[in-house]
Amino acid sequence: MAMMCKDPAMVSSAPHRVVVLALDGVYPFEMSIPVRIFGTARGPGGEPLYEVITCGIDGGTVRTSADFSVTVEHGLDVLATADTLVVPPFTCGPDRPQEWLPAPLAAALTTLRPGARVVSICTAAYVLATAGLLDGRRATTHWNEAEEFQRAFPGVEVDPGVLFVDDGDVLTAAGVAAGVDLCLHLLRRDHGSEVANRVARRCVVPPWRDGGQAQFIERPVPPSSAASTSATRAWALGRLGGPLTLAELAAHARMSVRTFSRRFREEVGTTPVQWLTRQRVEHARRLLETTDLPVDRVAAESGFGTAASLRQHMAAAIGVSPMAYRQTFRARAGEPATGRGEPVPS
Repeated sequence: MAMMCKDPAMVSSAPHRVVVLALDGVYPFEMSIPVRIFGTARGPGGEPLYEVITCGIDGGTVRTSADFSVTVEHGLDVLATADTLVVPPFTCGPDRPQEWLPAPLAAALTTLRPGARVVSICTAAYVLATAGLLDGRRATTHWNEAEEFQRAFPGVEVDPGVLFVDDGDVLTAAGVAAGVDLCLHLLRRDHGSEVANRVARRCVVPPWRDGGQAQFIERPVPPSSAASTSATRAWALGRLGGPLTLAELAAHARMSVRTFSRRFREEVGTTPVQWLTRQRVEHARRLLETTDLPVDRVAAESGFGTAASLRQHMAAAIGVSPMAYRQTFRARAGEPATGRGEPVPS
């Protein structure tokens, strides 16, 4: 099945429709993530930015993985109306090919309109892969399933070390709570950091988790006396506008550079320099969305020094210039843009 557009623009005044597919054995927590995250998002006038509906194979009663069932009002026909389809994980028996993709679902997936996004959470990546939607693409699933998933689908580039993978119109999240990270990422992609951060605050979750799911893989628990880099990370976040070297970060943590770098990667899943660059890009995005500061001032406030450096890092991170980013999200917020905004890719 061909998936057309890389990032569907939200040009209609109608809310973006998110359809959640609840299959028998669905995990209740993951099923509820889209309605909690997308359903909380509001525009500048308080209007809902998304409409979230849930469907099953036939509508009606859906058995969950817990000791209760849920009743959904829609059947698979609503897939044809979806702007974004989210597939949560569900319990599945040994006859996987048929159970991961029942014939009615396979047929319904062909009705997705061009530009619709398809999202899997955790082991629901098996549904997308069985449908051929991940062929030749990078994807992820729960780290405990990654090796088996790769064997089952050798045409998929499986990345077991990340919380989610954004491949434009097809997105995959790792285990359980990584679905929250992916939904917040889509909010940020659609409406900017300020909207995503506001939803995260309402839901009392971090707006952006650093690192990947590799940090959750079973490993020996470090001694309780082991020092942490968390205080240094908090210290650095208050000083993004100034120069920060690896040596200064290590000195603040009272560690050698080598020990600090190793412990930082163990805790966060990335290097200190990569983490710091990402925090600066996120800070620049917030300033571009919420202030009228000139680009060179945004560059200085976020620690990049020059507008050229900011442009380089934003292009590498999200694929657009600072001005294009500002124009896009000002236009989406209902403010006049000074030029033609570009859609912001992931």
